[in-house]
Amino acid sequence: MAMPISCSAFHRTALILALVSGGLPAFAQESANQSATQIASNQPAGEVVLIPNRVIYPGETIELAALKQVTLIPGKHKPDAMATRAEELQGKIAKRTLLPGRYIPTAAIREAWLVEQGAAVQVFFIAGGLTITATAVTLQPGSAGDFIKVRNSDSGKILSGTVMADGTIQVSAS
Repeated sequence: MAMPISCSAFHRTALILALVSGGLPAFAQESANQSATQIASNQPAGEVVLIPNRVIYPGETIELAALKQVTLIPGKHKPDAMATRAEELQGKIAKRTLLPGRYIPTAAIREAWLVEQGAAVQVFFIAGGLTITATAVTLQPGSAGDFIKVRNSDSGKILSGTVMADGTIQVSAS
């Protein structure tokens, strides 16, 4: 009769964490003597992708220096929902730990915040020819286009608005 294999709770937890948060390993060959920003014209006919060359921690800005360029083994294709190109990764923020040699899930990265939580911002209400401006404090961080909550500095009222590209908040009538 076979005995069940047992391992310590620590080993089980470490294995589960590695499988769940580590993403998928990249089946690739390293591109020798190439930086992440250039692709040699004599590449083999495999897909070229970028993966971390070191651990990237949550909250860290992803720089091209932290990535390495690899060529996928012929016949292998990157899984869906993985960011592997420079324009998808440069300047983004890691939402969780990104491990070397693993694909980067698109759900594991975000845009950099345009406004931080607790920052003083200008709030605009525009209706026809009427424009009302006020100063407010952000209650949550946000990128351009995000819908966030702010507290009016004068009245203390909480408003919701859209973060604009210039860092201001535009609110609408509710």
